[in-house]
Amino acid sequence: MNTPEVLFVCVHNAGRSQMAAAFLAHHGGSDVIVRSAGTAPANTINPVVVDVMAEKGIDLLASGATPKVLEADIVQQSDYVITMGCGDACPFFPGVHYLDWALDDPAGQDSDFVRKVRDDIETRVLDLLVEIRSK
Repeated sequence: MNTPEVLFVCVHNAGRSQMAAAFLAHHGGSDVIVRSAGTAPANTINPVVVDVMAEKGIDLLASGATPKVLEADIVQQSDYVITMGCGDACPFFPGVHYLDWALDDPAGQDSDFVRKVRDDIETRVLDLLVEIRSK
């Protein structure tokens, strides 16, 4: 069986999708290939996101995470595409399993707000990992 590929997509690829990708890589290990991208990527990852992820022992900057532009070929080769507020800007391909996670945007928010988003994302990622491993 091939290793499942998961793509997390949000608009700026500077917050939600970065946290989700980091959590899935952390918890999923070699069981999954993880990517993230944005429909209009920012120049850098949100510094509050970097800080609250460090509280969980995940160093986004040391891992080389950077905002990346969403490309159709990455979507097409993914088994799962999880969107987070990018709406119709995400391309659709038959055979790809799409999920839309309604999550608050951490942009411009304080640490307490971003921690709540982070914890919601981690819970969803753990549930997704159970689903992936059950197939």
